[in-house]
Amino acid sequence: MRILGIDPGLRTTGFGLVDVDGARLHYVASGTIETDALPTGDLPGRVKILFEGVREVMARWEPQCAAVELVFVNVNPQATLLLGQARGAALAALVVGGLPVAEYTALQMKKAVVGHGLARKEQIQAMVARLLALPAVPGKDAADALGIAVCHAHAARSFAVIDRATERTRKTRGQYKGGRVY
Repeated sequence: MRILGIDPGLRTTGFGLVDVDGARLHYVASGTIETDALPTGDLPGRVKILFEGVREVMARWEPQCAAVELVFVNVNPQATLLLGQARGAALAALVVGGLPVAEYTALQMKKAVVGHGLARKEQIQAMVARLLALPAVPGKDAADALGIAVCHAHAARSFAVIDRATERTRKTRGQYKGGRVY
């Protein structure tokens, strides 16, 4: 199974692909989709670049599934909204491409890759390089995307075991910790 991990960002979106063979993980590719060539105020142009960039990555490496980092609420609401725009562009590209998409928080990814949720970017980079036997440390955004893919690889195995044991259905309604209902 080939997994595409996405770390969304309006200026820089990281992507990382790993192949899963049983318990083994194999590095395929990683990089970033940059929107810095456009003016800061050109949100539609940036969203278009991100959408087309994710589609290009999908066409080139043909993943079977994708995992995207969930956005958390920042202190600055405007920054959160802009990050949501980038995430939406990536999700739209993945869904239009027909990929099943899983979502993980940064905390879940850090626990899966480093072992604790307070890991720094440098620790994620080092552990991703070690887990995937990379010759060098990847960039921060690419490392986060690879970490999301690794997180999904571990979770997918667990979900497969659960699926074989029981019937698992997705909740249609729930409540977040802060009382927000979805």
